[in-house]
Amino acid sequence: MTPFDIGLLSLLAMGVAVMAGMFVPIALMVCSFVGVWAIKGSPVLASKLLALAANDAISSYFFGVVPLFVLMGFIVSEAGFGRDAFDVANAAFRRLKGGLGVGTVGANAIFAAITGISIASAAVFTKIAVPQMIRHGYTPRFATGVVAGSSVLGMMIPPSLLLILFGILAEQSIGDLFIAGIGPGLLLAIFFSLGIVAMAIFTPRFVGSPDEADIPSLPRSELLKKALPIASLIILVLGGIYAGIFTPVEAGAMGAIGALVLGFAMGRLTLKSLWTVLVETGLVTATVCFLIIAAQMYSRMLALSGVPAGLGSLATDAELGYWGIILIYCAIVIAMGMILDSSSIMLILVPLMLPVVIPMNIDLIWFGIITVLAVEIGLLTPPFGISVYVIKATLDDPNITLGDIFKGAAPFALIMLLVLGLVLAFPAIATGLLR
Repeated sequence: MTPFDIGLLSLLAMGVAVMAGMFVPIALMVCSFVGVWAIKGSPVLASKLLALAANDAISSYFFGVVPLFVLMGFIVSEAGFGRDAFDVANAAFRRLKGGLGVGTVGANAIFAAITGISIASAAVFTKIAVPQMIRHGYTPRFATGVVAGSSVLGMMIPPSLLLILFGILAEQSIGDLFIAGIGPGLLLAIFFSLGIVAMAIFTPRFVGSPDEADIPSLPRSELLKKALPIASLIILVLGGIYAGIFTPVEAGAMGAIGALVLGFAMGRLTLKSLWTVLVETGLVTATVCFLIIAAQMYSRMLALSGVPAGLGSLATDAELGYWGIILIYCAIVIAMGMILDSSSIMLILVPLMLPVVIPMNIDLIWFGIITVLAVEIGLLTPPFGISVYVIKATLDDPNITLGDIFKGAAPFALIMLLVLGLVLAFPAIATGLLR
């Protein structure tokens, strides 16, 4: 049996294990170990090669980005800056048709710029925005759909955990990925807002009968009090990266320190809540870092088997062309999003596809953006739309079913497909700021 055949069997075994319910990193590690063992003929050599892969992953400088940005995100969430973002956005958009929905999108965009975790956005705004929207006449289906749709902004607007993960997997500049995420992220937020206004005008049965006239306006002093801490964090983190003052790792550290100082100074954090934040950060960081180590092992097995090179040759022989490969790749990512979580999709597909797309001289920064966009669509699609499940668990309301949330999120998934098409057709949306 050739190494190529062994690699294909390892991929098949991994797919079966994941579908059977095995934790994705464990499936990656086990299948990678067995695959390298079969290729090299020695379990000792296989264990040494995979241990070296794990060591290389941990010793990477950018490995430190993950815990720092996760810590900042949880501090921001615990300190209640999500509610501040919601109040500020509502004050800005309250006069629009569907203003509370647009305000939720705006709040998610602001929150995304200081957290980078979609699940955190979904949980926070389910508690804040959904009750407000239902109270003011929006249908539960539409209210939960708005939160589900806009929560994905956390994975596109920098800082983004998925962009960090792609940067580590593809060995690309995380700072460049952050800059490239600004255009598509803002475009998504604008299209979501336009879609909400259009739905409020043309599909009133779906949206409901919102009565936003009684939403109180915030005094200017209160507005500044809520907006300034958020703005200062965004300027500190993103401004520091774009101005060249901080590396992404340093920016994560400064953001975490800034959020901590603001939280305690404003009386919103206690030692007890800080302990909760540290525990949650440790759990998420351990999970993500375990994923990265497993991905490095998987990449080594693929390189030894020659599967990516073989797939590249097959694509060349099939004469699929540039657009054929990119469109098939996006379709596969979206389809996998229906059954797997975002990180797992990237861990499986990115190492497999990089050797195929690099010889085609595809801009890997742009490739990372379209990968994250396509992965995000899977957050909203059944049966495994993780944002939808987070919203359902956070609501704990038997009258709002998973089907209702999926139907509410469907228009936003279609809008994301439109934005993905635009970024595919006009790469400058992502890469223009880099030039």
